[in-house]
Amino acid sequence: MPHIKKEVVIIGAGQAGIATSEHLRSHGIDHIVLERDKIASRWRSERWDSLVANGPAWHDRFPGLKFEGDQERFVPKEEVADYMVKYTELFDLPVKEGVTVTKVTRKDGGHGFIVETSEDTYDCDFVVAATGAFQVPVIPAVVPQEEIFQIHSSDYHNPGDLPEGGVLVVGAGSSGVQIADELRDAGREVYLAVGPHDRPPRRYRNRDFVYWLGVLDKWDMATPAEGAEHVTISVTGAKGGHTVDFRDLAAKGITLVGRAGPYENGRMKFAADLARNIHEGDENYLSLLREADAFIEQNGLDLPEEPEAHILGPDPECVANPLQELELKANGVNSILWATGYERDYNWLNVENAVDSQGTPIHNRGVSSAHGVYFVGLPWQSRRGSSFIWGCWHDAKFVADQINIQRNYRDYRHPED
Repeated sequence: MPHIKKEVVIIGAGQAGIATSEHLRSHGIDHIVLERDKIASRWRSERWDSLVANGPAWHDRFPGLKFEGDQERFVPKEEVADYMVKYTELFDLPVKEGVTVTKVTRKDGGHGFIVETSEDTYDCDFVVAATGAFQVPVIPAVVPQEEIFQIHSSDYHNPGDLPEGGVLVVGAGSSGVQIADELRDAGREVYLAVGPHDRPPRRYRNRDFVYWLGVLDKWDMATPAEGAEHVTISVTGAKGGHTVDFRDLAAKGITLVGRAGPYENGRMKFAADLARNIHEGDENYLSLLREADAFIEQNGLDLPEEPEAHILGPDPECVANPLQELELKANGVNSILWATGYERDYNWLNVENAVDSQGTPIHNRGVSSAHGVYFVGLPWQSRRGSSFIWGCWHDAKFVADQINIQRNYRDYRHPED
């Protein structure tokens, strides 16, 4: 069977692949987007039922299409997926669903690639890996699988997925916090292992935190602070959106503990870092309030004062005198939910210098060290905002522009040639 010729093959039809496709289309570049499942399938199948976007509708979108309805609301996950489908249709993007890419190799002679899939084989000049950052769920090898029920947050949909009894939720980023809160609302006994985190205010002085990060130039930070590359962010749009305060979770009956592990003979030990993690999250929160106040004063903005937002309550008992260990089943804990993030998987990308020995992309703003290979959808790809829908759109524009530049070089002919 002859190979299908395309200038560009994009792998993945989530927000990264769709945004890249739009920009390639605007350049008139022939391409195809290959998706192993359905468009934005992870929003539908690998997120819990009650998930909403962590940013308001006016902010977490592509420039070419608004969400319907109230622009201050936090959009449910199914609507986000529908939005991606609608966007694909609006711009008539060439997405092919149900096709798994199995191998990408460089063609003999060094220019262009062969993309092998579960259906056809493609011959292309450029490849864009748009599979994003959430590829392989990570469950740390802490607790033997046979000893207790364990599930990753990507496989959790609602409290009914878990056995009766208490739950240890490991990870206090957005996913862990929201799931722990939902489980507690469902009447479960919940222990929440809290690691280092950023904790922005949901709203302050009548503006969402995404606004403050924007006007304070924090979305455009090019690199994270040293040691903060993997620090999670505790923020939620659930229940109409509210500031995450671990004191409130403790007041609801959730027991806060330090980072989980090691585990032995039915006992989970916890690091002695709970109070430090809570207090550093508090300082992250308070520092943003102070910067927002200074910005308002410097720019003469008429926004309502909110002095009470600066007042934090005392540490709850579980923080002041934290558990050092817990015998899980003896205390009614029958399951562990790991909200511990993801690893990348580029095993299909068999191109020298595209990824390092750890499988991490080697790139500068999405332009790979392997000529002709590009990445879109990576955290901190070009800035702090890269992981958000709007940030991904801007990264995709840069990558598409670079592809167009390379096409111009490729097609150049000297008059005397």
